Amino acid sequence: MSEAVALEGGGVARAPKRGQFSWKAATPYLLIAPVIIYYIFFWLRPVVELVIGSFTAVEGGFTLQNFGLVLQDPTFWPAVRNTTIIVVFSVALEFVVAFLLALLINEKFPGASAFLFVAMLPMALPAMAVAAMWQTGLTSHGWINSLLYYMGFLEEGQKIYFLTGSDLKNLFLIIFVDAWTVIPSVMIILLAGLQNLPEEAKEAGYVFGGTWWTVLRKIIVPMVKPTIQTAVILRLIAAIQIWLIIVMLFGFNRLPVLVERIVYYTDEVPGLYNSYQMAASYTIVVSLVVSIAAIAFLQVTGAFRKQAEDV
Repeated sequence: MSEAVALEGGGVARAPKRGQFSWKAATPYLLIAPVIIYYIFFWLRPVVELVIGSFTAVEGGFTLQNFGLVLQDPTFWPAVRNTTIIVVFSVALEFVVAFLLALLINEKFPGASAFLFVAMLPMALPAMAVAAMWQTGLTSHGWINSLLYYMGFLEEGQKIYFLTGSDLKNLFLIIFVDAWTVIPSVMIILLAGLQNLPEEAKEAGYVFGGTWWTVLRKIIVPMVKPTIQTAVILRLIAAIQIWLIIVMLFGFNRLPVLVERIVYYTDEVPGLYNSYQMAASYTIVVSLVVSIAAIAFLQVTGAFRKQAEDV
């Protein structure tokens, strides 16, 4: 039988017996059920199919040959090298510039709000719009050469060929374009961390004779370290996944990176007999690279040690 429970005002309610269905107890599960169903059909199912596809031969059956073909792909190691260069220099450049901008805006100088609004404009543009803007600007007859001519930096008929030259030069061009797009989002995360710092901590540093550099290095940076870790890890993962701007500026194969290889085997050569297996295997490789890079960064920055101490 149900147990009687006394209510305020003298009423009596019956608690459900053990094992008896209760709409009240089931309500949280019913509310999250659509989200679980969505993830099962539109996230978990494609992921499982992709993993199975990467270990399945064209003729059927289990195989590891797909990963061997990826490693033998002539563009695989250049793609690894180019992705590494982009990640290292892009993340470092974006963090330094974004942190300096966040420190500057956090000083709340006159016009800081207007400066923040202007600095955030690149973040509001869709990735395709950014790629199209730089594609039309960096060609020999693009708006950048026209702008330089009207500003007097170029003679009539003189052109700068931005999209030619060595792979290294083109990689740094990609890093510059990516930094222009992404620095605002990194800056916003860091600025949020800086604005949550208690002013008393910084004032105490200056009271005890600390310079701006000492206060920054010994008080501000350690206190915003969790925010810095969040900003850098998000940027690290996104930098590994850069491909659209490269394809828009240089096309496929000229400057290969890891994710561009997935798109290449999915969209450019879908009729190849093993294109699906190659794309699936590249996807698994990229997932492993992203996971290893994220874990290595968190290990180096001490995030795991901090969690262990908190426990």
